[in-house]
Amino acid sequence: MTDQAQASDQAQLFRDAMASFPSGVTIVTTTDEDGRWWGFTATSFCSVSMDPPLVLVCLAGGAECHPVFGRAQRWIVHVIHPEHAELALRFATRGADKFADAGFVADERGLPVLPRACVTLDCTTYARHPGGDHTILLGRVENTRVGEELPAVYFRRRFHLLDSAR
Repeated sequence: MTDQAQASDQAQLFRDAMASFPSGVTIVTTTDEDGRWWGFTATSFCSVSMDPPLVLVCLAGGAECHPVFGRAQRWIVHVIHPEHAELALRFATRGADKFADAGFVADERGLPVLPRACVTLDCTTYARHPGGDHTILLGRVENTRVGEELPAVYFRRRFHLLDSAR
């Protein structure tokens, strides 16, 4: 086996391994300087610190919205429930009209909010770090809202329900 073929096999095995780790699904939104809404889907999301309250989310360097999030000082993380699975796929698709008939409303700062998200975290940018082909966005959580819905779980490239988590 050539080195290139072995590297390709290892890259596919790594993708498969990461797909075998169940995670929640988030949609992250912000606005640009002109008030235009931007967003992306992320499964790379976690808490970082309780004091101060920090979360991280990872954004692909090639994403259309990357330059906007590179400048944004405020953004919102939405933990979605299974009803929003199609929306999460749309927000992961390059060139899609992400906000069309999606149910987002503007908050008091004009940022897009998904009212029925399981969890909504209003963040201010704390730091940005390079992470390979992604940027790690660290956000300080300024406001938290928790709903009643159970979140979607993404596992092996499919959405799943949490049946017994209540």
